[in-house]
Amino acid sequence: MSTDHVRPRSDHYRCIGIGVGPANLSLASLLHARPEVNNLFIDRKEAFGWHDNQQIPGTTLQVSMFKDLVSLADPKSPFSFLSYLHDQGRVYHFLHAQFADIPRLEFRNYLAWASQRNPNVVFGETVQEVGFDEVFTLRTDRRTVTAENIVVGVGNQPWVPPQGTLGATQFHVNDYVEAARNLGGKRVVVVGGGQSGAEAFLDLISRSGNELPRRISWISRRRNYFPIDDSPFTNDYYMPSHSDYFYGLRPEARATFNAQQILSSDGISESTLRDVYQAIYVHRFVEGNTDLVGLHPNRDVVGVEKNPVSGWDLTVRHNDEPGAPAEIFDADVIVWATGFRPARMDFLAPIADRLERDGDELRIDEDFAVHWDGPADRSIFVQNAARGQRGLADPNLSLNAWRSQRIADRLCGVRTDEQLASFIEWSAKAPESSAAWSIG
Repeated sequence: MSTDHVRPRSDHYRCIGIGVGPANLSLASLLHARPEVNNLFIDRKEAFGWHDNQQIPGTTLQVSMFKDLVSLADPKSPFSFLSYLHDQGRVYHFLHAQFADIPRLEFRNYLAWASQRNPNVVFGETVQEVGFDEVFTLRTDRRTVTAENIVVGVGNQPWVPPQGTLGATQFHVNDYVEAARNLGGKRVVVVGGGQSGAEAFLDLISRSGNELPRRISWISRRRNYFPIDDSPFTNDYYMPSHSDYFYGLRPEARATFNAQQILSSDGISESTLRDVYQAIYVHRFVEGNTDLVGLHPNRDVVGVEKNPVSGWDLTVRHNDEPGAPAEIFDADVIVWATGFRPARMDFLAPIADRLERDGDELRIDEDFAVHWDGPADRSIFVQNAARGQRGLADPNLSLNAWRSQRIADRLCGVRTDEQLASFIEWSAKAPESSAAWSIG
Protein backbone atom coordinates (compact mmCIF):
# COMPACT_ATOMS: atom_id res chain seq x y z
CA MET A 1 0.00 0.00 0.00
CA SER A 2 1.48 3.34 -0.99
CA THR A 3 1.95 6.00 1.67
CA ASP A 4 0.51 8.49 -0.84
CA HIS A 5 -2.95 7.25 0.09
CA VAL A 6 -2.55 8.44 3.67
CA ARG A 7 -3.95 11.90 4.17
CA PRO A 8 -1.56 14.08 6.21
CA ARG A 9 -2.98 15.07 9.58
CA SER A 10 -1.53 16.65 12.69
CA ASP A 11 -2.14 13.42 14.60
CA HIS A 12 -0.60 11.17 11.95
CA TYR A 13 3.07 10.27 11.83
CA ARG A 14 5.43 8.36 9.61
CA CYS A 15 6.88 6.77 12.73
CA ILE A 16 5.81 6.54 16.37
CA GLY A 17 8.13 5.12 19.00
CA ILE A 18 6.75 3.47 22.12
CA GLY A 19 9.14 3.84 25.03
CA VAL A 20 12.04 6.27 25.45
CA GLY A 21 15.05 4.46 26.82
CA PRO A 22 18.50 4.62 25.22
CA ALA A 23 17.35 2.51 22.24
CA ASN A 24 14.43 4.61 21.04
CA LEU A 25 16.11 7.81 22.19
CA SER A 26 18.92 6.93 19.80
CA LEU A 27 16.46 6.56 16.93
CA ALA A 28 14.66 9.77 17.87
CA SER A 29 18.01 11.59 17.84
CA LEU A 30 18.96 10.27 14.40
CA LEU A 31 15.52 11.04 12.95
CA HIS A 32 15.77 14.61 14.23
CA ALA A 33 17.99 15.29 11.20
CA ARG A 34 15.46 13.73 8.81
CA PRO A 35 12.44 16.07 8.74
CA GLU A 36 10.86 14.00 5.97
CA VAL A 37 10.12 11.36 8.62
CA ASN A 38 7.73 13.10 10.98
CA ASN A 39 7.90 11.22 14.23
CA LEU A 40 6.74 11.04 17.80
CA PHE A 41 8.23 9.10 20.73
CA ILE A 42 6.07 8.43 23.77
CA ASP A 43 7.01 7.24 27.26
CA ARG A 44 4.79 6.70 30.27
CA LYS A 45 7.36 8.05 32.75
CA GLU A 46 6.83 11.65 33.82
CA ALA A 47 10.44 12.46 32.93
CA PHE A 48 13.43 10.64 31.53
CA GLY A 49 14.97 7.99 33.76
CA TRP A 50 17.61 5.32 33.27
CA HIS A 51 18.13 2.94 36.17
CA ASP A 52 17.92 5.95 38.46
CA ASN A 53 17.73 3.83 41.61
CA GLN A 54 20.76 1.84 40.51
CA GLN A 55 23.05 4.85 40.24
CA ILE A 56 25.32 3.76 43.07
CA PRO A 57 28.03 6.39 43.68
CA GLY A 58 31.25 5.57 41.89
CA THR A 59 29.76 3.24 39.28
CA THR A 60 30.90 3.62 35.69
CA LEU A 61 29.99 2.49 32.19
CA GLN A 62 31.57 -0.64 30.76
CA VAL A 63 31.62 0.78 27.21
CA SER A 64 33.41 3.60 25.42
CA MET A 65 32.13 7.18 25.39
CA PHE A 66 31.84 6.84 21.62
CA LYS A 67 29.05 4.29 22.09
CA ASP A 68 26.55 7.02 22.81
CA LEU A 69 23.20 7.62 21.12
CA VAL A 70 24.52 8.64 17.71
CA SER A 71 28.28 8.88 17.26
CA LEU A 72 28.92 5.48 15.66
CA ALA A 73 26.19 6.19 13.10
CA ASP A 74 26.44 9.96 12.66
CA PRO A 75 29.45 11.58 14.36
CA LYS A 76 28.23 15.01 13.20
CA SER A 77 24.98 14.73 15.14
CA PRO A 78 24.22 17.43 17.74
CA PHE A 79 23.04 14.65 20.08
CA SER A 80 26.44 13.12 20.74
CA PHE A 81 28.07 12.83 24.16
CA LEU A 82 30.73 15.28 23.03
CA SER A 83 28.00 17.76 22.01
CA TYR A 84 26.50 17.35 25.47
CA LEU A 85 29.81 18.12 27.17
CA HIS A 86 30.32 21.15 24.90
CA ASP A 87 26.79 22.39 25.52
CA GLN A 88 27.38 22.16 29.28
CA GLY A 89 30.65 24.07 28.96
CA ARG A 90 32.81 21.35 30.46
CA VAL A 91 34.68 19.69 27.60
CA TYR A 92 38.09 20.63 29.04
CA HIS A 93 37.10 19.63 32.56
CA PHE A 94 36.02 16.20 31.34
CA LEU A 95 39.25 15.72 29.43
CA HIS A 96 41.39 16.83 32.36
CA ALA A 97 39.53 14.56 34.77
CA GLN A 98 41.01 11.62 32.80
CA PHE A 99 38.23 9.21 33.65
CA ALA A 100 39.16 5.65 32.82
CA ASP A 101 35.44 5.07 32.29
CA ILE A 102 32.47 7.44 32.11
CA PRO A 103 30.64 7.85 35.42
CA ARG A 104 27.29 6.14 34.90
CA LEU A 105 25.38 9.06 36.38
CA GLU A 106 27.06 11.40 33.88
CA PHE A 107 25.88 9.20 31.02
CA ARG A 108 22.38 9.12 32.50
CA ASN A 109 22.40 12.92 32.62
CA TYR A 110 23.55 13.01 28.99
CA LEU A 111 20.61 10.82 27.97
CA ALA A 112 18.21 13.10 29.84
CA TRP A 113 19.74 16.13 28.10
CA ALA A 114 19.18 14.51 24.69
CA SER A 115 15.55 13.77 25.51
CA GLN A 116 14.90 17.31 26.70
CA ARG A 117 16.21 18.98 23.56
CA ASN A 118 14.14 16.85 21.18
CA PRO A 119 10.58 18.20 20.74
CA ASN A 120 9.43 14.88 19.30
CA VAL A 121 9.96 13.12 22.63
CA VAL A 122 6.99 13.19 25.00
CA PHE A 123 6.80 11.93 28.59
CA GLY A 124 3.89 11.27 30.91
CA GLU A 125 1.78 9.48 28.29
CA THR A 126 0.96 5.77 28.26
CA VAL A 127 0.23 3.78 25.11
CA GLN A 128 -2.68 1.53 26.02
CA GLU A 129 -3.25 -0.38 22.79
CA VAL A 130 -2.14 -0.57 19.17
CA GLY A 131 -4.57 -1.56 16.42
CA PHE A 132 -4.24 -1.66 12.65
CA ASP A 133 -6.48 -0.67 9.75
CA GLU A 134 -4.34 0.53 6.83
CA VAL A 135 -2.32 2.44 9.43
CA PHE A 136 -1.46 1.76 13.05
CA THR A 137 -3.81 3.36 15.54
CA LEU A 138 -2.34 4.05 18.95
CA ARG A 139 -4.69 4.82 21.81
CA THR A 140 -3.00 6.47 24.76
CA ASP A 141 -4.36 7.77 28.05
CA ARG A 142 -4.44 11.23 26.44
CA ARG A 143 -5.34 10.89 22.76
CA THR A 144 -5.48 8.72 19.65
CA VAL A 145 -2.77 8.99 17.00
CA THR A 146 -1.94 7.04 13.85
CA ALA A 147 1.31 5.99 12.23
CA GLU A 148 2.59 4.19 9.18
CA ASN A 149 5.26 2.50 11.30
CA ILE A 150 5.84 1.90 14.99
CA VAL A 151 9.05 1.19 16.90
CA VAL A 152 8.72 -0.63 20.21
CA GLY A 153 11.53 0.13 22.62
CA VAL A 154 10.10 -0.49 26.07
CA GLY A 155 13.33 -1.96 27.41
CA ASN A 156 13.74 -4.54 30.12
CA GLN A 157 12.23 -5.05 33.53
CA PRO A 158 13.84 -6.44 36.68
CA TRP A 159 13.67 -10.21 37.02
CA VAL A 160 13.63 -12.13 40.28
CA PRO A 161 13.43 -15.95 40.49
CA PRO A 162 10.26 -17.56 41.84
CA GLN A 163 11.90 -18.00 45.23
CA GLY A 164 11.96 -14.25 45.74
CA THR A 165 9.23 -12.17 47.36
CA LEU A 166 9.76 -8.50 46.69
CA GLY A 167 9.14 -6.08 49.52
CA ALA A 168 10.97 -3.90 52.02
CA THR A 169 13.49 -6.62 52.93
CA GLN A 170 13.79 -8.31 49.53
CA PHE A 171 14.40 -6.02 46.59
CA HIS A 172 15.92 -6.02 43.12
CA VAL A 173 19.19 -4.19 42.62
CA ASN A 174 17.34 -1.86 40.24
CA ASP A 175 15.79 -0.32 43.40
CA TYR A 176 19.04 -0.36 45.36
CA VAL A 177 19.67 3.33 46.05
CA GLU A 178 16.31 3.84 47.79
CA ALA A 179 15.90 0.38 49.27
CA ALA A 180 19.40 -0.25 50.64
CA ARG A 181 19.22 2.32 53.41
CA ASN A 182 19.47 1.71 57.14
CA LEU A 183 21.27 -1.60 56.80
CA GLY A 184 23.72 -0.98 59.63
CA GLY A 185 24.13 -4.05 61.85
CA LYS A 186 22.00 -6.27 59.58
CA ARG A 187 22.72 -9.51 57.75
CA VAL A 188 22.59 -8.85 54.01
CA VAL A 189 22.79 -11.41 51.19
CA VAL A 190 23.49 -10.33 47.62
CA VAL A 191 22.39 -12.87 44.98
CA GLY A 192 23.90 -12.54 41.51
CA GLY A 193 27.48 -12.61 40.22
CA GLY A 194 27.41 -9.98 37.47
CA GLN A 195 28.40 -6.32 37.50
CA SER A 196 25.26 -5.20 39.35
CA GLY A 197 25.80 -7.73 42.13
CA ALA A 198 29.44 -6.68 42.42
CA GLU A 199 28.51 -3.00 42.66
CA ALA A 200 25.94 -3.66 45.39
CA PHE A 201 28.36 -5.87 47.31
CA LEU A 202 31.14 -3.28 47.03
CA ASP A 203 28.86 -0.52 48.25
CA LEU A 204 27.81 -2.57 51.27
CA ILE A 205 31.34 -3.53 52.35
CA SER A 206 32.52 0.06 51.79
CA ARG A 207 30.18 1.47 54.41
CA SER A 208 31.54 2.48 57.79
CA GLY A 209 30.52 3.00 61.36
CA ASN A 210 26.84 2.50 62.12
CA GLU A 211 26.06 2.10 58.40
CA LEU A 212 28.13 -1.07 58.01
CA PRO A 213 26.06 -4.28 57.96
CA ARG A 214 26.89 -7.01 60.45
CA ARG A 215 27.52 -9.53 57.67
CA ILE A 216 27.47 -9.36 53.87
CA SER A 217 27.29 -12.59 51.86
CA TRP A 218 27.61 -12.79 48.09
CA ILE A 219 26.07 -15.79 46.29
CA SER A 220 26.58 -16.52 42.60
CA ARG A 221 25.78 -19.37 40.23
CA ARG A 222 29.08 -18.82 38.48
CA ARG A 223 32.16 -20.73 39.57
CA ASN A 224 33.92 -17.54 40.52
CA TYR A 225 33.56 -13.77 40.30
CA PHE A 226 34.68 -13.46 36.72
CA PRO A 227 35.88 -10.30 34.95
CA ILE A 228 34.33 -8.97 31.79
CA ASP A 229 36.20 -9.98 28.64
CA ASP A 230 36.98 -6.61 27.12
CA SER A 231 39.83 -7.74 24.89
CA PRO A 232 40.08 -6.54 21.27
CA PHE A 233 38.98 -9.63 19.38
CA THR A 234 36.18 -10.37 21.83
CA ASN A 235 34.92 -6.84 21.29
CA ASP A 236 34.49 -7.73 17.62
CA TYR A 237 31.36 -9.57 18.77
CA TYR A 238 29.94 -6.08 19.23
CA MET A 239 30.36 -4.96 15.64
CA PRO A 240 27.60 -4.76 13.02
CA SER A 241 29.22 -7.45 10.87
CA HIS A 242 29.06 -9.98 13.69
CA SER A 243 25.45 -9.07 14.50
CA ASP A 244 24.51 -9.82 10.89
CA TYR A 245 26.52 -13.05 10.96
CA PHE A 246 24.86 -14.11 14.21
CA TYR A 247 21.42 -13.39 12.75
CA GLY A 248 22.05 -15.99 10.03
CA LEU A 249 23.05 -18.80 12.39
CA ARG A 250 20.90 -21.75 13.35
CA PRO A 251 18.92 -21.14 16.58
CA GLU A 252 20.92 -23.84 18.38
CA ALA A 253 24.22 -22.19 17.44
CA ARG A 254 22.94 -18.79 18.55
CA ALA A 255 21.88 -20.12 21.95
CA THR A 256 25.22 -21.87 22.46
CA PHE A 257 27.14 -18.71 21.56
CA ASN A 258 25.17 -16.55 24.00
CA ALA A 259 25.75 -19.02 26.81
CA GLN A 260 29.47 -19.43 26.13
CA GLN A 261 30.27 -15.74 25.62
CA ILE A 262 28.18 -14.23 28.41
CA LEU A 263 31.27 -12.78 30.11
CA SER A 264 31.87 -10.53 27.10
CA SER A 265 28.72 -8.71 28.17
CA ASP A 266 27.93 -9.55 31.78
CA GLY A 267 31.32 -9.95 33.43
CA ILE A 268 32.56 -7.67 36.19
CA SER A 269 34.87 -4.73 35.51
CA GLU A 270 38.39 -5.49 36.72
CA SER A 271 38.50 -2.21 38.60
CA THR A 272 35.40 -3.23 40.54
CA LEU A 273 36.87 -6.65 41.35
CA ARG A 274 40.08 -5.01 42.52
CA ASP A 275 38.17 -2.62 44.78
CA VAL A 276 36.17 -5.52 46.24
CA TYR A 277 39.28 -7.59 46.92
CA GLN A 278 41.13 -4.71 48.52
CA ALA A 279 38.16 -3.82 50.72
CA ILE A 280 37.92 -7.44 51.93
CA TYR A 281 41.67 -7.45 52.64
CA VAL A 282 41.41 -4.32 54.79
CA HIS A 283 38.39 -5.61 56.70
CA ARG A 284 39.90 -9.00 57.42
CA PHE A 285 43.60 -8.32 57.93
CA VAL A 286 43.86 -4.65 58.85
CA GLU A 287 40.70 -3.96 60.82
CA GLY A 288 40.15 -7.49 62.12
CA ASN A 289 36.57 -7.88 60.82
CA THR A 290 37.11 -11.56 60.10
CA ASP A 291 33.42 -12.51 59.95
CA LEU A 292 32.08 -9.56 57.96
CA VAL A 293 32.23 -10.97 54.43
CA GLY A 294 31.19 -14.30 52.93
CA LEU A 295 31.93 -15.25 49.31
CA HIS A 296 29.88 -18.16 47.99
CA PRO A 297 30.13 -18.73 44.21
CA ASN A 298 29.04 -21.86 42.32
CA ARG A 299 25.78 -22.09 44.22
CA ASP A 300 22.07 -21.92 43.45
CA VAL A 301 19.44 -20.40 45.72
CA VAL A 302 16.74 -23.08 45.71
CA GLY A 303 14.43 -21.72 48.39
CA VAL A 304 13.66 -18.70 50.53
CA GLU A 305 11.54 -19.04 53.66
CA LYS A 306 10.47 -16.59 56.32
CA ASN A 307 12.45 -17.18 59.48
CA PRO A 308 10.13 -17.69 62.47
CA VAL A 309 12.27 -15.37 64.58
CA SER A 310 13.47 -12.71 62.12
CA GLY A 311 14.48 -12.24 58.51
CA TRP A 312 14.81 -14.94 55.87
CA ASP A 313 16.39 -18.36 55.47
CA LEU A 314 17.96 -18.96 52.07
CA THR A 315 18.44 -22.59 51.10
CA VAL A 316 21.46 -22.94 48.81
CA ARG A 317 22.84 -25.90 46.85
CA HIS A 318 26.43 -26.25 45.68
CA ASN A 319 26.54 -26.96 41.95
CA ASP A 320 29.50 -29.37 42.16
CA GLU A 321 28.27 -31.16 45.28
CA PRO A 322 24.60 -32.00 44.66
CA GLY A 323 24.62 -34.71 47.32
CA ALA A 324 25.98 -32.45 50.06
CA PRO A 325 23.61 -31.04 52.69
CA ALA A 326 22.01 -27.75 51.72
CA GLU A 327 23.54 -24.58 53.10
CA ILE A 328 21.28 -22.22 55.00
CA PHE A 329 21.96 -18.47 54.98
CA ASP A 330 20.27 -16.22 57.53
CA ALA A 331 19.44 -12.80 56.15
CA ASP A 332 17.63 -9.71 57.30
CA VAL A 333 17.77 -8.31 53.75
CA ILE A 334 18.17 -9.93 50.34
CA VAL A 335 19.41 -7.99 47.31
CA TRP A 336 18.47 -9.75 44.08
CA ALA A 337 21.01 -8.83 41.39
CA THR A 338 19.47 -11.39 39.05
CA GLY A 339 19.21 -9.45 35.84
CA PHE A 340 16.47 -8.22 33.57
CA ARG A 341 14.01 -9.64 31.07
CA PRO A 342 12.28 -7.88 28.13
CA ALA A 343 9.32 -5.85 29.33
CA ARG A 344 5.82 -6.94 28.44
CA MET A 345 4.19 -5.52 25.32
CA ASP A 346 0.55 -5.90 26.29
CA PHE A 347 -0.41 -2.87 24.20
CA LEU A 348 0.17 -5.03 21.10
CA ALA A 349 -2.66 -7.39 22.14
CA PRO A 350 -5.09 -6.25 19.37
CA ILE A 351 -2.59 -7.36 16.68
CA ALA A 352 -0.65 -10.01 18.61
CA ASP A 353 -2.04 -12.94 16.62
CA ARG A 354 -0.71 -11.33 13.42
CA LEU A 355 2.90 -11.25 14.62
CA GLU A 356 5.31 -14.13 14.11
CA ARG A 357 7.36 -15.38 17.06
CA ASP A 358 10.77 -16.92 17.47
CA GLY A 359 10.60 -18.67 20.83
CA ASP A 360 10.00 -16.00 23.47
CA GLU A 361 10.79 -13.19 21.05
CA LEU A 362 9.00 -11.53 18.18
CA ARG A 363 10.61 -12.78 14.97
CA ILE A 364 12.45 -9.97 13.20
CA ASP A 365 14.02 -9.45 9.79
CA GLU A 366 17.48 -8.04 9.06
CA ASP A 367 16.22 -4.49 9.77
CA PHE A 368 14.66 -5.36 13.14
CA ALA A 369 11.13 -5.30 11.69
CA VAL A 370 8.72 -7.95 12.94
CA HIS A 371 7.49 -10.57 10.49
CA TRP A 372 3.72 -10.21 10.31
CA ASP A 373 0.79 -10.60 7.91
CA GLY A 374 0.33 -6.87 7.29
CA PRO A 375 1.37 -4.73 4.30
CA ALA A 376 5.06 -4.68 3.44
CA ASP A 377 5.24 -0.90 3.83
CA ARG A 378 3.84 -0.96 7.36
CA SER A 379 6.45 -2.07 9.85
CA ILE A 380 6.63 -2.87 13.55
CA PHE A 381 10.24 -2.53 14.66
CA VAL A 382 11.51 -3.77 18.00
CA GLN A 383 14.59 -2.52 19.80
CA ASN A 384 16.47 -4.26 22.60
CA ALA A 385 14.21 -7.31 22.45
CA ALA A 386 16.00 -9.79 20.19
CA ARG A 387 18.92 -11.16 22.16
CA GLY A 388 18.18 -14.66 20.93
CA GLN A 389 18.22 -13.57 17.28
CA ARG A 390 20.84 -10.81 17.36
CA GLY A 391 23.12 -11.92 20.18
CA LEU A 392 24.53 -10.44 23.36
CA ALA A 393 25.06 -7.10 21.62
CA ASP A 394 21.31 -6.51 21.25
CA PRO A 395 20.64 -5.21 24.80
CA ASN A 396 24.12 -3.66 24.96
CA LEU A 397 24.85 0.01 24.25
CA SER A 398 27.53 -0.96 21.72
CA LEU A 399 25.24 -1.34 18.69
CA ASN A 400 22.56 1.10 19.79
CA ALA A 401 23.34 3.77 17.16
CA TRP A 402 23.92 1.24 14.37
CA ARG A 403 20.59 -0.52 14.98
CA SER A 404 18.78 2.83 15.03
CA GLN A 405 20.54 3.79 11.80
CA ARG A 406 19.34 0.63 10.11
CA ILE A 407 15.76 1.30 11.22
CA ALA A 408 15.98 4.94 10.11
CA ASP A 409 17.32 3.86 6.72
CA ARG A 410 14.40 1.45 6.27
CA LEU A 411 11.97 4.23 7.07
CA CYS A 412 13.65 6.45 4.47
CA GLY A 413 14.11 3.75 1.85
CA VAL A 414 17.90 4.13 1.77
CA ARG A 415 20.92 2.18 2.97
CA THR A 416 23.75 4.06 4.62
CA ASP A 417 27.27 2.85 3.94
CA GLU A 418 28.43 0.88 6.96
CA GLN A 419 31.84 0.75 8.59
CA LEU A 420 34.34 -1.84 7.49
CA ALA A 421 33.73 -5.39 8.68
CA SER A 422 35.70 -7.15 11.39
CA PHE A 423 39.21 -8.41 10.70
CA ILE A 424 37.78 -11.83 11.51
CA GLU A 425 36.11 -13.92 8.80
CA TRP A 426 33.04 -15.06 10.70
CA SER A 427 31.50 -17.17 7.93
CA ALA A 428 32.96 -20.14 6.07
CA LYS A 429 34.21 -19.11 2.65
CA ALA A 430 33.65 -21.19 -0.44
CA PRO A 431 36.84 -22.78 -1.85
CA GLU A 432 38.47 -20.74 -4.57
CA SER A 433 38.26 -22.20 -8.05
CA SER A 434 41.29 -24.22 -9.09
CA ALA A 435 41.39 -22.05 -12.21
CA ALA A 436 42.41 -19.14 -10.02
CA TRP A 437 45.64 -20.98 -9.28
CA SER A 438 46.47 -22.04 -12.83
CA ILE A 439 49.56 -20.64 -14.44
CA GLY A 440 49.79 -19.42 -18.00
